[in-house]
Amino acid sequence: MKSITQLLLIALVAILVSSCAKIFYSPDAYVVANSQRIIAIVPPTVSITAKKNVSASAMKEQQNTESISIQKEIFSWMLRRKMQGKMSQEIQEVLTTNAILKQAGYPENSLTTTQLCEVLGVDGILTSNFGLSKPMSTGAAIAEAFLSDSRSSTNEVYASLSISDYKNNKLIWNYDYKSSGSLGSTPSKLVDDLMREASLKMPYMN
Repeated sequence: MKSITQLLLIALVAILVSSCAKIFYSPDAYVVANSQRIIAIVPPTVSITAKKNVSASAMKEQQNTESISIQKEIFSWMLRRKMQGKMSQEIQEVLTTNAILKQAGYPENSLTTTQLCEVLGVDGILTSNFGLSKPMSTGAAIAEAFLSDSRSSTNEVYASLSISDYKNNKLIWNYDYKSSGSLGSTPSKLVDDLMREASLKMPYMN
């Protein structure tokens, strides 16, 4: 009976926490990626499913909070891999990236890949989009759970990571990811799960 219960629990976890991904490479993705000396992580575009009891301004604030949290987590994740010798590119500090982009009026002022690289002074950029059914940062998630009484519901995540090159002015890699987990998901856990899988196919990783 105990073994049957354990199997049922494992099956339940597999159902609740699942993911799938689609990947695109340009033919020269690895060559181009290896030619880049410094890259920047652009703040992700984050959308959160609108709730009736959350105002537009509060929703925008939640999205901005999640964007910065996810950006910092991606930076930390990639920096750890660099320190482990698994990638050679330098990664621009998040504070530097965001300060420069703010001065340039981004994202209110739309910038092309070439313009972003020129403004940031980098050879390549990592851009991303995240679609969340619920907030993940601690404060926003607690407020959401309190307002909607949805503490036990599933948080679905849709993510898309893209690497673009300045010199060749093109997209060289894209990774689309879908996952679902509990409301307790955090930006740290999301990025760790996402990057752990994405890194197996990311042209930056040795």
